Amino acid sequence: MRNFLTLNLKPETKSILYKNTKINYTDIGKGTAIVLLHGFLENLSMWNAYVDEFSKKNRVITIDLLGHGGTECLGYIHTMEDQADMVHHVLHELKIRKAIFIGHSMGGYVAMAFAELYPDNVKGLILLNSTSRADSEERKINRDRAISAVKQNYTAFVRMSIANLFSEDNRERLAEKIEEVRNEALKTPLQGIVAALEGMKIRNDREVLLHFSPYPILLILGKKDGVLNYEDSLEQIENTKVELVSFPDGHMSHIENEAGLKTVLVNFLKKI
Repeated sequence: MRNFLTLNLKPETKSILYKNTKINYTDIGKGTAIVLLHGFLENLSMWNAYVDEFSKKNRVITIDLLGHGGTECLGYIHTMEDQADMVHHVLHELKIRKAIFIGHSMGGYVAMAFAELYPDNVKGLILLNSTSRADSEERKINRDRAISAVKQNYTAFVRMSIANLFSEDNRERLAEKIEEVRNEALKTPLQGIVAALEGMKIRNDREVLLHFSPYPILLILGKKDGVLNYEDSLEQIENTKVELVSFPDGHMSHIENEAGLKTVLVNFLKKI
């Protein structure tokens, strides 16, 4: 007889309304809440390989950010504060007062905005291939170029953007997985992409949180990250108590270094 308990089932997707906008999320497990926030062009499915492990001892919430996945767009610009307020609304509806946040890339920017707006609701913070710093002037110009590019050729922009997230060494080895990520990214509506780019471009610098926040913080970086310069990223944690873990690959540590990342995250969560 087949043992259905061994099947790796995805948690049921649910939705609630926030400012008349549908928000997509999942909620599974019991214990201290962990909130998983995906990055730009991603959605909550990026965490599928991690939810099972985390939900053994924790309550795990994944949320599609505004304009991504099954969550609708709220406006022309989705600021990181807009995103954080939406996340706070979801947690309030789920009666979760305090949580550990894990944010990948843009999800890290949202987690930082949440930590600034709602510090009493944060029990721990993990920045995965992310940064506390605002965009540089050069980066802001690149955001504007990206907005023009995606409006001109949506599919070409998305496909190229996803390839650049992986280190060159891994693009052949992970070709099948990269195509899966591309297919998920192509579900992101044009308005959602533009709104996110506009929001990331104007986000505030929140490096001060790394110095004075009372909860434990972990920064996870890729040494060959084509999005965030590794050496520059190290500067933000000088003279802080922030823990650092570095992987040898690119911006997608949850895929490029999946086994190692699971171990790192589980060990850090045990200490909170």
